[in-house]
Amino acid sequence: MKKTLYLLLLILTLGCTAHHISEWGFQNFNKPDENPVLEADSTLTFTCPVINESVKWQKADVFNPAAIIKDNRIYLLYRCEDNPDAYLGGRTSRIGLAYSEDGFHFTKYPTPVLYPDSSEFIRYDYPGGCEDPRVVETEDSLYVMTYTAWDRETARLSIAFSKDLMHWEKKGPAFARAYDGKFLNHWSKSGSIITKMEGARPVVAKINEKYWMYWGENFINLAWSENLSDWYPLLDKKGELKAFVEPRRKKFDSHLTECGPPAIMMGDGIVLFYNGRNAETEDADPDLPKGTYSVGMVVFDANNPEKVISRSDTYLLKPTLPHEISGQYESGTTFAEGLVFFESKWFLYYGTADSYVGVAVSE
Repeated sequence: MKKTLYLLLLILTLGCTAHHISEWGFQNFNKPDENPVLEADSTLTFTCPVINESVKWQKADVFNPAAIIKDNRIYLLYRCEDNPDAYLGGRTSRIGLAYSEDGFHFTKYPTPVLYPDSSEFIRYDYPGGCEDPRVVETEDSLYVMTYTAWDRETARLSIAFSKDLMHWEKKGPAFARAYDGKFLNHWSKSGSIITKMEGARPVVAKINEKYWMYWGENFINLAWSENLSDWYPLLDKKGELKAFVEPRRKKFDSHLTECGPPAIMMGDGIVLFYNGRNAETEDADPDLPKGTYSVGMVVFDANNPEKVISRSDTYLLKPTLPHEISGQYESGTTFAEGLVFFESKWFLYYGTADSYVGVAVSE
């Protein structure tokens, strides 16, 4: 296993200056027959502490999963929506937990592990809920989740801590304290904290004595932290958010670039998978349906996380299966948020059309 991991890391390191996916280590992601690996379940109920009523918390759709390994199992934390009759964006989201021994067949926990409650943060995450998690682990086994708190007006990138993946302590919006609260009410999503590999286990990394996180939906920004809960975005000379990765005309990411799973330091590079949306205008990539979400990769300098040293010209993964081009988002979606190294393979978990959870595997 260690030899396989070393070879994968070597391929990536040697490919950091390349400009084509085929010269990197992750070009051969295949979708196994087990797809989709998670789907909605109307039998699961939960008493919502806000309205004090029983709700079928994942009756509508399940998608956009985080992934992490614990006790030699793969755990997914995934977004669940309750009301299939509500309009897109008008449902309440909660985050569920499931585990697998093989990466394909999952057992769900019956109740959500992160959801709107009566805490001080209800003003940020209700009625829209808690969405789109990414999860990392520190060297001392603290789990850190970045997620979107959605009040149906403003999306706020938020933080939660856990020791066991089941019980989570909300820390609130990631940028609440930065620059006197300048970005507290700024639309923010998709936090990918930089990790490093310790054997086959990714753990949170420090660069220049700080933690770092790529984040953003329209363009990719970079933020730093000293405690993993309070984050400071990097700004340009005008005091506005600095864009490090932006959409490109006529490419798969022509409309937006949104961070995917936690970034991983490998050799001299920091590998970040990201989700690109194809434009619906003349700027669109003509080889993809307009509005399609597909997965790309960008590599930053390990010594300077602001510096891009390589970026994929095209996608690594795109919608191809029937459930990836139907459902809530019919333009087609493969939206990656979870990546783990398990049994000598990379497992990339993604949301499909805002309706299911899928997986692609790289040998």
